[in-house]
Amino acid sequence: QVQLVESGGGLVQPGGSLRLSCAASGFNLDSYAIAWFRQAPGKEREGVSCITTSDGTTRYSQSVEGRFTISRDNAKNAVYLQMNSLKPEDTAVYYCAASNRIESAQHMGVLSLITGWYDYWGQGTQVTVSS
Repeated sequence: QVQLVESGGGLVQPGGSLRLSCAASGFNLDSYAIAWFRQAPGKEREGVSCITTSDGTTRYSQSVEGRFTISRDNAKNAVYLQMNSLKPEDTAVYYCAASNRIESAQHMGVLSLITGWYDYWGQGTQVTVSS
């Protein structure tokens, strides 16, 4: 059974850091593009970052570029999102998702952060940035 499980969320003060993890079971992540999305109350789910294995490229939304870093560990079948300099507007439920239809985050560009390209989703982890 294909499953993605996120962890690492929590409450952090503005300016702080968190590291989210996405663990996969039932399939090998190294054959998929993996992305992080987030959804705040009353807002649509938005793409945050994507990473692809075929060319090792990444993509970030403008709102997080320079503060967030996505990485993957194929040996552990996991993907991570290091979030630094967190802001209150980063508060959301964060989801990881997998797609076998995206070969290059760089080539796909902003399309790699569109929900419709992703077939497998985790249940999400809450991130709250507040003082």
